[in-house]
Amino acid sequence: MSNYHIKNFEEYYQVYRKSVRNPENFWEEVAEEHFVWRKKWDSVLEWDFSKPEIKWFQGAKLNITENCLDRHLPVRGDKTAILFEPNDPKEEAQHITYKQLHEKVCRFANVLKDNGIEKGDRVVIYLPMIPELAVSLLACARIGAIHSVVFAGFSSTALATRINDCKAKMVVTSDGSYRGAKTIDLKGIVDEALEKCPGVETVLVAKRTKSKITMKEGRDQWLQPLLDKAYADYTADIMDAEDPLFILYTSGSTGKPKGMMHTIGGYMVYTAYTFKNVFQYREEDVYWCTADIGWITGHSYIVYGPLANGATTVMFEGVPSYPDFGRFWDVVQKHKINQFYTAPTAIRALAKENLDFVTEYDLSCLKVLGTVGEPINEEAWHWYNDHVGEKKCPIVDTWWQTETGGILISPIPFSTPTKPTYATLPMPGIQPALMDENGKEIKGNQVDGRLCIKFPWPSIARTIWGDHQRYKDTYFSAFKGMYFTGDGALRDEVGYYRITGRVDDVIIVSGHNLGTAPIEDAINEHPAVAESAIVGFPHDVKGNALYGYVILKETGQSRDRDNLKKEINQVITEHIGPIAKLDKIQFVPGLPKTRSGKIMRRILRKIASKDTGNLGDTSTLLNPEVVDIIMRESL
Repeated sequence: MSNYHIKNFEEYYQVYRKSVRNPENFWEEVAEEHFVWRKKWDSVLEWDFSKPEIKWFQGAKLNITENCLDRHLPVRGDKTAILFEPNDPKEEAQHITYKQLHEKVCRFANVLKDNGIEKGDRVVIYLPMIPELAVSLLACARIGAIHSVVFAGFSSTALATRINDCKAKMVVTSDGSYRGAKTIDLKGIVDEALEKCPGVETVLVAKRTKSKITMKEGRDQWLQPLLDKAYADYTADIMDAEDPLFILYTSGSTGKPKGMMHTIGGYMVYTAYTFKNVFQYREEDVYWCTADIGWITGHSYIVYGPLANGATTVMFEGVPSYPDFGRFWDVVQKHKINQFYTAPTAIRALAKENLDFVTEYDLSCLKVLGTVGEPINEEAWHWYNDHVGEKKCPIVDTWWQTETGGILISPIPFSTPTKPTYATLPMPGIQPALMDENGKEIKGNQVDGRLCIKFPWPSIARTIWGDHQRYKDTYFSAFKGMYFTGDGALRDEVGYYRITGRVDDVIIVSGHNLGTAPIEDAINEHPAVAESAIVGFPHDVKGNALYGYVILKETGQSRDRDNLKKEINQVITEHIGPIAKLDKIQFVPGLPKTRSGKIMRRILRKIASKDTGNLGDTSTLLNPEVVDIIMRESL
């Protein structure tokens, strides 16, 4: 029996039991047998959730890129590592072999060193989904620099916040990006951001759109000429297992984004292990995750997890609707994709279109389908199962977070019987608990509560960059001795888990976690706005959309309301990005507040969702009369 590759349900139970009875032995075996270490660890795990402090494979020495690249060269040198599918289907796809990827990463590592980047320096990467994005991550990892990818749909303000928070010395970007029929001026966004970022010394610019851009003397350099001149080999620097690998920002429910910091050894072991099992990857398979590398899904399941397993991983630059709604299925047919991993939002959007967009393609190559980003609703699950998987591909509904680094709860294909809307069972080594509001664990099945994890797993984030206290307060203070996920969940009669959504002020829109506080802060900067509150409401395609309740200042009362709505969304786009725009904006005379001044979002959520049959207790409100007005005028 292999701990590393689970093949049936009985084996899952055996492996799972072993993994929770003796987690250290379990992960030690996985780490020892499947990865290259320059020096073995002194201890497998040291942990204390009260501090919180977590260390896996303490004292071990390695380089993650040797595990993702060098060790594959003798056996898989000519195998495609990255298959790049461009935005425009008329542009030829690129097959980058492990040998070629190794050389590209070495050249880029030399360019980083030549530009003064050392171990521990932070490099912010703001690139579209082009091969240079994956290469830049791996080049940073090869020299021990800490990469922080910012999704290239974020605004200059959001980019500047992240650059300054991690004190980045360098930014890697491109002249522009393609998104469907649009071209986006990425370099212009970077230039605007850097007006507020004095710490950035160098900007490396990849050429993609050949747009006319401004290059700042002494700071900006074209990337390709530097790569062409660079030496084609670079011996990987040896890191400690607990050295930082990357910082990735996730929305906070209050205040600024949280820079989740992941370390090398445990993250590598866990992402590789879960990739192999959740997707049942085999040597000749072609695997495609449609996410952007700007999100954790792209880090773990486009780059590190697949490459550590010697897989062929697809990078897709485009969007599911360009040039038409058959694009995903065209790519599946063209590259004979075996595992396909996407978001429920994309599935719902495609399910609204004519079925001919699916049926005209041969999808018989597919073996496993996956979903990520939010719980998938039953209707979308059945559409995906019936029309894409043709009822013969298991659907893995994966639950995890930026903070967890890898998938924590998911079916294992051909092992776990699936159930629509359920993430099913925990991965080996994961010990979930449902807690009540009083901090007591709820035992048994057919129960629901707040989802916590009792024991550390290798890829758990180690801290919030520069703010360990916030890490402790956010994840380890609600329930003593537990990691609190921020999600609610229910456990059915057989012990399957279903995630019921956030219990804090973070709303998942199209699979993206959006904190309400930063959006409200942006809206409140509009000169006509006095105060605002954002809630989520159900949306057919996005899962949730954003509903804004806005109180206007006296000066704003006489303004044209339609124009004001456009201006408010424009402010949000500038501060955060177009993903955070509001679908509905209702101007209100006041917001329902408790006597301590807390906005009762529960009531606003019910009004936005048109679920006003039972608003619950409103007696504690300072201004209960405002609820009737908001309800009467709701959109």
